[in-house]
Amino acid sequence: MASTEIQPYNEAIVIDGLNVSNWESPAVYQSLHAGGITAINATSAIWENYAEAMDNIAAWLRRFREYEDTLVQVRTAQDILQAKKDGRVGIILGWQNASPIENDLDRLELFHTLGVRIVQITYNERNLLGNGCYERTDDGLSNFGLDVIREMNRLGILIDLSHVGDRTTLETIEASEQPVAFTHANARDFVDHVRNKTDEALKRLTEKGGVVGANAFPAFFPSTFESTLEEYVDAIEDLVERVGIDHVAIGTDYTQDQPKAFFDWIFSQQGTKYKARPMTYPDPLIHPRGMETPDKFSNVALELLKRGYNETDTAKILGGNWLRLFQKVWKD
Repeated sequence: MASTEIQPYNEAIVIDGLNVSNWESPAVYQSLHAGGITAINATSAIWENYAEAMDNIAAWLRRFREYEDTLVQVRTAQDILQAKKDGRVGIILGWQNASPIENDLDRLELFHTLGVRIVQITYNERNLLGNGCYERTDDGLSNFGLDVIREMNRLGILIDLSHVGDRTTLETIEASEQPVAFTHANARDFVDHVRNKTDEALKRLTEKGGVVGANAFPAFFPSTFESTLEEYVDAIEDLVERVGIDHVAIGTDYTQDQPKAFFDWIFSQQGTKYKARPMTYPDPLIHPRGMETPDKFSNVALELLKRGYNETDTAKILGGNWLRLFQKVWKD
């Protein structure tokens, strides 16, 4: 069913908390626009250093010109509301690693000026701030990490902890004066995977006003690459039961049109030392059946409504909870 046939979906602010697709593929933007997506957290750095991250932003500035009828850069929550009115897709520049600032705290303000609004403390492994979920040991935040948290709070950058280790996650939630997010993660008691979050972390995050985006990456479901839309909505419902309707959103982790080399790179150590993946990935990788690409995003709304969620609560999950968090942290 097309999104234009689903009135509650058409009226909602629809926000994807994490999309890491191939940004050089025109099909990605066609799919986002066809799916009626209001805004996405578009990953613009994972392992990149300072210079590489600057090049990525330059590429985004070019795309905003090339796709000006379809895309618009988001710097404020008001920009998301305007994107909805204009029928364009809002692009929030986000990082899955703080590596682009290297060891220079002042660079955070520069990147904030350029539009970066979401930054994950670290990606899978250890960096100068703290430890990732795949790191051998998690010693928590460094002194530099505490400084970065204070600076992100001051600037109005949302802190993401999706790929962050358990101790570093808890210490960041405690240290931050602003709510933080798991932009794309599920509950570990739902599926026992190190990338998913403990009940303690979910509780502390939401007690301070944070939001968790239910992750649709197929590797984190029991059926892995045979998973379905229904399994994904099971993950959403599980989070709602744990933390409440006001703290659950969507973070699909879409990887549309990404080649095999991309997955080899993201699973490498520090982006340079390639290693065997924990499981064999199909090529191309496909998201759960029924929501393979963003043009089918409205199927999530249909499934929620079918399960008895009212339009108000469905709208919160689709994007309302993200919007409220952005308004708070970005200091609109």
